[in-house]
Amino acid sequence: MTFTSLSIRSIAVATALLAAGVSANALTLGTNALTADSVQQFSDESLQAFDLYATTVKPLGNAFLPANSVGAFGFPITSITTDSKLNIASGDAKGSALEIARDNKGTKVGVTLANFTINYVTKQVLADTTPVGGVTAKQAALYNFNTATPLALKYKFPLSITGHEVLDTLFLDPSAVNTFMTALALPSFARAVLEELDFGTLTQDIATKFRPKAVSNKPYTPQ
Repeated sequence: MTFTSLSIRSIAVATALLAAGVSANALTLGTNALTADSVQQFSDESLQAFDLYATTVKPLGNAFLPANSVGAFGFPITSITTDSKLNIASGDAKGSALEIARDNKGTKVGVTLANFTINYVTKQVLADTTPVGGVTAKQAALYNFNTATPLALKYKFPLSITGHEVLDTLFLDPSAVNTFMTALALPSFARAVLEELDFGTLTQDIATKFRPKAVSNKPYTPQ
């Protein structure tokens, strides 16, 4: 979907209504043409765990490596959904993926996480989860999170909107622990590590500035 000035105006209206506390129907607002990005910064502990098991993390689809960073991966935010009271209910990064993989006795094992959703109602990050050679679990729970800096869309006349948010203490959902254990063929004692491992932070930044080219909002499908 091409993001037009009308779409920007829709966000402006939604933000103004939110600030005024006016009820409205739920809205899904396309942001794939704006400089709206989510960046996961893996914690030092998680990077050490990857190194311990010779595990690599590779960006796929729309995902990218932010400049001047180590252990960080960026995902263009393709849409934001508000609830009937115009509170932010979710944000999507369709088309982005991370492949987490390693060599296990000459065989590639791992999992692809794709089409991320931040669900603010359940305080979870969801992703299409596909083990190497396996079947995709659509929008499976990946992380549970804490909101360190709440997302607030700030509207300035006529069409200037910015937003900033930080989510921290990203811990794997119990179902994701099971998936990682199986997909990465990890030894049984690694389960306790995964259950206690903080995977870092997610930082969302949104601005009404157009990208040179809108990113695709087509869901990523592992090859």
